[in-house]
Amino acid sequence: MARTIVITGASDGIGAAAAKMLAYPGDQLVVVGRSPQKTKAIADGLEAEPFIADFADLSQVRELAAALAERYPRIDVLANNAGGIMAGRELTVDGHEKTFQVNHLAPFLLTTLLIDGLVASRATVINTSSNANRIMAKFDIDDLDAEKKYSANSAYGNAKLANILFTRELQRRYGDHGVSAAAFHPGVVASGFSAESNKINKLAYGVLARRFMISPAQGADTLVWLATTVPGQDWTPGEYYAKRKVAKANPRAYRPELAESLWEKSAAMVAV
Repeated sequence: MARTIVITGASDGIGAAAAKMLAYPGDQLVVVGRSPQKTKAIADGLEAEPFIADFADLSQVRELAAALAERYPRIDVLANNAGGIMAGRELTVDGHEKTFQVNHLAPFLLTTLLIDGLVASRATVINTSSNANRIMAKFDIDDLDAEKKYSANSAYGNAKLANILFTRELQRRYGDHGVSAAAFHPGVVASGFSAESNKINKLAYGVLARRFMISPAQGADTLVWLATTVPGQDWTPGEYYAKRKVAKANPRAYRPELAESLWEKSAAMVAV
């Protein structure tokens, strides 16, 4: 049976690599990116359908969700892969700290707007997290927009922890209705995710450092595995993975009350 697979952040890096690996004949591949030129180039090469959305603007996420729902009544896989590490604290047009919005609030909004179709399709939802959830996060549920204290690394770590908390709460709320959710760590990948970050992070993930990183295709491996195997049989929904195995996340990732609180606060922040 032909499947519809939607990948965000698909114009570069892990997302583009995953799209190439998931471009099966007969399936409908949908690539979402911020850059019209890069996204179209990826889509044209794979005979995929391109959609453009900047996750720093939630109105564009709403437009994307409406367009996807109209165009694809069935979505079998939603890969929330768009994200990045930013530089100084910056507010989006929606008034939220940019790292948190792009990495968490936008995919949260996209998923919840599409949830009825995802349930009907018994879809798999895959959230790209990072080991930064363990080593960088200083998570404060009462300061999600980092108004009290900000650093680029902790903001990124907090957002990546939020990805896992969202995954676990999505599974709790909708697992019995057919949705299977998972988060994963791709590894330290040579990609452009730090393009908007500060000089230190750009240097850390720059040309010389990339010699010691894995390729985007290697980073996409777990995403592709989750997208092409059977949840509940090949992997356990609601878990956080690295290298196709359940991985250890930040201890706060296993607090159900925190996951529920994040969901409620996120819904209020995006006015769902």
